[in-house]
Amino acid sequence: MSETQCPKCCAERKKIRDDKERRDLMNRLKRIEGQVRGLQRMLDEDAYCPDILTQASAVNSALNSFCTTLLASHIRTCVSEDIRAGRDETVDELMNTLQKLMK
Repeated sequence: MSETQCPKCCAERKKIRDDKERRDLMNRLKRIEGQVRGLQRMLDEDAYCPDILTQASAVNSALNSFCTTLLASHIRTCVSEDIRAGRDETVDELMNTLQKLMK
């Protein structure tokens, strides 16, 4: 991968994303935000518990999907670039991140 495709990726704990990736991730988060506001409305309107739980499950699934998409991008860019550059500590960081996601 060239320097322009992956400009130091996460070497300085930042990630330069292209416009499409940033826009797609932001759109996902905005949809999730809307779902959470829907949960708040349901609670304010005394909705039936199973209905709220169903919506909460949908929010959880959407957030998991967001994390999966972000993780895949991280592995394809930052992790693979760091491994090629001999920065093996990135694998430990990835493992720690995966452990947090699996809780």
